[in-house]
Amino acid sequence: MPSLNELLHASSRTFAVGIDRLPLPLRGEVETAYLLLRVSDYLEDNESMAPSRKAELLELWARVLEEGEDARAFEGLLGPVADATPDALVARNAERVVAALHNLDPAAQAVIRGHVKDSTRGMARWVRRGPDLADEADLDDYMHEVAGRVGWLLTELFALAVSEVAAQREGMMPLGREFGLALQTVNVIRGLHADWRRGWVYVPRSFAGEAVSDAASAAALFTGEPDPAREAHIVDRLVAKGERHLGAASAYVRRIPRRCHGIRLFCLLPYLFAVRTLAKSRNSPSVFREETKISRAEVGRIVRAASLLGRSNRWIGWYAGRLARP
Repeated sequence: MPSLNELLHASSRTFAVGIDRLPLPLRGEVETAYLLLRVSDYLEDNESMAPSRKAELLELWARVLEEGEDARAFEGLLGPVADATPDALVARNAERVVAALHNLDPAAQAVIRGHVKDSTRGMARWVRRGPDLADEADLDDYMHEVAGRVGWLLTELFALAVSEVAAQREGMMPLGREFGLALQTVNVIRGLHADWRRGWVYVPRSFAGEAVSDAASAAALFTGEPDPAREAHIVDRLVAKGERHLGAASAYVRRIPRRCHGIRLFCLLPYLFAVRTLAKSRNSPSVFREETKISRAEVGRIVRAASLLGRSNRWIGWYAGRLARP
């Protein structure tokens, strides 16, 4: 039976790197919150369940977190989890993850329960609504539920652990939400083709021009004849959006005290990975046909550099600028 840390590493190559660098007890709190959210992700992204069933189970999962409904019964209702995805592995261990939540400090428990529950219910709302985003406001609404609330969750956990963050909480909460939107915008770009294959198109129709008036015509972006000019326009808009959100993410990282190097590094690494991924996506319509990735070698170089020099705000600005080059 895998440990929670093994579940974490199985479900995330990049976030696990940062979580392992957090100080205790914050490390266990963030690890537990992350795994709880992976159960929600498993339900939202499930390709074998009907939308109505996914929404029903998401609501039940929210009640497990909010009202203490039986996690074992919830796990049983999932039925046989046949796929071998990382999220499926976490879902098969939902009861153990909930047990870990119960062992946390009560204040941390309350933060995690509230935000994971709200995010899960937001996912259920979008599952019922279906994959049709009219404009950027729709995209932001969806991204807030799945990522912006995570920025709030983390900021509140940091505030419990670090007095300087607690003193800046009011200013850091909106920056934390923007940080979440930044990372999710990058996920949208990276997953354009794979998401379309499971029936979701996260490109707002307004990004694609007047010819895209409904979900079906949005899906046609991936099935019709390639239109390089339109594809480049869509990618440019998504990249520009990601860069705007990353400006707030940079400000967020710089507010974390230098003495809290583990927390700072936990935030800095996904920020730098996102900067580099956007640089590789810029002017690259190929994202409609294949996932944009940064190599393991690049990940390793970024981790080593940030671990050594990430205490310096000046270095962060210089290095992010270097990574942003095509």
